[in-house]
Amino acid sequence: MKNDEKLKRAKKRVEQLKGFHIHLVVYIAINLLIALGNVVANASRGETLFHWSMLVTPFFWGIGLAVHALNVYGPNFLFGKKWEERQIAKYMEQDRRDAEKYQ
Repeated sequence: MKNDEKLKRAKKRVEQLKGFHIHLVVYIAINLLIALGNVVANASRGETLFHWSMLVTPFFWGIGLAVHALNVYGPNFLFGKKWEERQIAKYMEQDRRDAEKYQ
């Protein structure tokens, strides 16, 4: 029974990761196409190639993508448990070296 629950959780996690990565690829592809289209259209009209308005879609969609990433990876994906453990080990090693230096 317990293995069935673990399998379900693992499958759910894989689906979450897959969904986020598909979202990321679509975000990059669509925004590149939009930017390219804007540049071509502006060039054909003799306007400047870049306008700040070109960043509206990537900005707001990027906020949604960031929220999706936080939902998938959790709020601690940058400063998670492993990062904490590495920092603790680093400072403990530094303290040990400092103590040896002053003996």
